[in-house]
Amino acid sequence: MLCRRSFCLLWPALVVLSACAADRAPAARKIYIVTDLEGATGVYKFAQTREPGNPLGREANEYLMHDIAAVVRGLREGGATEIVVLDGHGSQAFVPHLMEPGARYITGKPRPDVLWGLDDSFDGLVLLAHHAMMGTPDGVLHHTQSSRTENRYWYNGVESGELAQVAAVAGHYGLPPILVTGDEATCREARAFFGPACVTVPVKRGISREAAVLYPFPETRAALVEGARRAMAALPDCPTYRIATPIKAKKTYLELDEKGAPVKEATKEGTITDVLQLFSF
Repeated sequence: MLCRRSFCLLWPALVVLSACAADRAPAARKIYIVTDLEGATGVYKFAQTREPGNPLGREANEYLMHDIAAVVRGLREGGATEIVVLDGHGSQAFVPHLMEPGARYITGKPRPDVLWGLDDSFDGLVLLAHHAMMGTPDGVLHHTQSSRTENRYWYNGVESGELAQVAAVAGHYGLPPILVTGDEATCREARAFFGPACVTVPVKRGISREAAVLYPFPETRAALVEGARRAMAALPDCPTYRIATPIKAKKTYLELDEKGAPVKEATKEGTITDVLQLFSF
């Protein structure tokens, strides 16, 4: 999608963002939501996210579905006429009988693409129940891709988490991030990468990796509805997020033994020529 105006902003350096407000404003109706689980209301320890079959995991999945329902309601109140919700959590977290009407839900693995169904027919991106990048001191359940191998990623010298990764792929199709929900650290990270126009809704505040100040469910659900409604209004002002290619990429991670214990830290470096290859690095 060609834009009539584009600009470069230092959020952070070496990242290109382009605004297409004039093109998008009249028909901003189709929204793609990527969910995670760690950033949902009431979730603050890994036992809630790594073992979906246990009682804590089942409860956490239900918490997520209520956050999704609030956002779907707010988006529709704000004018969205088509909403697709993708289950972005590794072990998958959707609870079908709790699906809010007015959206379509993608879950289950394997899928041909990480962000299956995403294309340039969508108008905006929502990152729902996400978490801060690995190493964020006040980020609840902070990690990037794998909390077990402690992955960290740099693109063109800028350390980036899952927010930036997903938004960069969406940027390839011209979708701006319009709403991010999670803890306070996640919202701070979103503002740093996406700018002030992107609406953020915090649902808790981190104390450490597995400790948090939790906000009551009725309050967060009301805030999520209102935030999603505001995000639809803000869409024309939200820039797409792009990483300049070719991307100079670096990844550090822990190598694990057969029992899952860390052995040593390893580093991988290389060049990514197409942003759609970002998740395969």
